[in-house]
Formats: sequence, structure tokens, C-alpha cells
Amino acid sequence: MKLWLLRHGEAEPRARSDAERALTEHGRKEVRKSARRLRGEALAHILVSPYRRAQQSAELVREALGLDLPLTTLDWLTPDDDPRQVAGRLYAYSGDCLLVSHNPLLGQLGGFLLQGHLQEPLLLHTASLVELEGETIPGLMRLVGLYHPH
Repeated sequence: MKLWLLRHGEAEPRARSDAERALTEHGRKEVRKSARRLRGEALAHILVSPYRRAQQSAELVREALGLDLPLTTLDWLTPDDDPRQVAGRLYAYSGDCLLVSHNPLLGQLGGFLLQGHLQEPLLLHTASLVELEGETIPGLMRLVGLYHPH
């Protein structure tokens, strides 16, 4: 299985709530750059945080790749969710997956899947894309690539 982790693009600094922050134009460009790295990949699922900036990022990926794949919005992909619980829930999805979410969750999740513990999170910038391969068992996935669009 391949698993990609995409942190949303740059977002507005303020909104009525954190969940409502939208992408900036720069953030849209960042996401489009990262989306190019996914060309030719056979995604089975796009799992997305309910936050606006993540939803916008996932939609930009879908457009850039010309995919007709639905976005699966999950309440357990927000910035403060527990990476251990997220890793456990990934077993329900077969095939290659793209997760579009936030830090600190994605950095912690990536480190957990690679190392088997939470002490070494991955450093992710806005629109960073991580490619992992293997079973979604903590400590047993392999880092294939880490792309920062800057």
C-alpha cells in the first residue's frame, strides 16, 4: 500500500474560527505544485479533514489530476487528533490513499508510521507531500519521498 500525506497549502492567518481559514493564492499554487507529484498514481481514496483549507487543497489535487474520485471527509483528521488513533483507522481503507490534513497531526502520524513512536515527527511545511509505502503498521512503513514545494 502507498500512503501520501499532504499538508494543506498556506492559509489565511485569521477567520472566525480555525476551521474556517481559507487558502491564500500562494497556498493554492503550493498545492498545485505538490499535486504534480501524484500524477500517474492509482489513488483509491482521498481522505480529508473537514477544515476549509484542507477541503480546498484536496479539491485542487482532484482538479489537477483530473480525478473523479470522491473526497471522504473525516472528523478524525483535524490538527489535534491523535495520530495513534488515525493510524488504527487507516486499516479500513484498502488501496492507495491520500490524506489531506494539518500539522501537528500529519507530522506526528508520519513519524509514528515510520518509527513506531511519537518522538520524531516529520517536519512538514505548507503543502508538503510525504510518500510512504508498506503496511500501515506503526514502525513498519518506509519513507519513499518527502517533497516541499518551496
